[in-house]
Formats: sequence, C-alpha cells, structure tokens
Amino acid sequence: MPTQQITASTVSLTVDDVPASREFFTKHLGYQEQAAADGFASLSRPDAAVDIVLLRTGITVLPEEQRHRRAEGLILAFTLTGLEGEEARLRSEGVPITMPIREEPWGERLFQITDPNGIVVQFVEWVAAAGEPA
Repeated sequence: MPTQQITASTVSLTVDDVPASREFFTKHLGYQEQAAADGFASLSRPDAAVDIVLLRTGITVLPEEQRHRRAEGLILAFTLTGLEGEEARLRSEGVPITMPIREEPWGERLFQITDPNGIVVQFVEWVAAAGEPA
C-alpha cells in the first residue's frame, strides 16, 4: 500500500481555445480561475469536484509527443443530487444538452453537455437499480 496520501486531483485537458473552455467552466459549472497565462488556465471549485488545468494545443510546456494530443473519448463526470434541477438550470442558461436525461438499468441517471472545445461533461445521480431496494 502506498505511504503517500493524495491531497487533490486535477485533470489536464489540451484544447484549441483555452479562453472558451475557461469561460464555459466558470460561467456554467461554478469553477473559479486560480491561475492563468497565455495558453494556460487552472480552475477549481470549493467542493469535491476535480480541479481542471486547460492547456492550449501545441503549448511548449508539454513534451513534443503530447503537444497536439487530445483526450478523445474522455468524459468528465460529476456525481450530484438534484439532476433535474441541474439540467433545467443549464438549459435555462442556454447550454445545449447533448444527451438528455436517461436512466440506465443499473441505477445510473445521467445527462451530458459539451463545452466549446468538445469536452464532454456528464452529470450523474445514482438511484436504486431495478429490483433493488431504494
């Protein structure tokens, strides 16, 4: 078992337009900018949400083989309560809902939005699966 303790988690995302994603996450998802520079933004929230670092595609702080990679297929998922209220709030702010609320047989209720750079954000609320006690 590791002896060190993880004190925070951050996901680093390479995007073409850092300001567009920064505005999306701060305006619609409650993130606050902690630091920024040309081609870089660090975002966090005061709750359990993962911190986000946005890096401009091609930025030289990344190793050459990583500068133009994008995390295709990545879904940034947040577990919350009040799924319908969150979906209604985002819709009222003009955020396109790219996957409407649905419920999976294993008890997951979810919907998705997508930021201007194609980052898929999924909101999840867990309920009892079919045949299981609530």
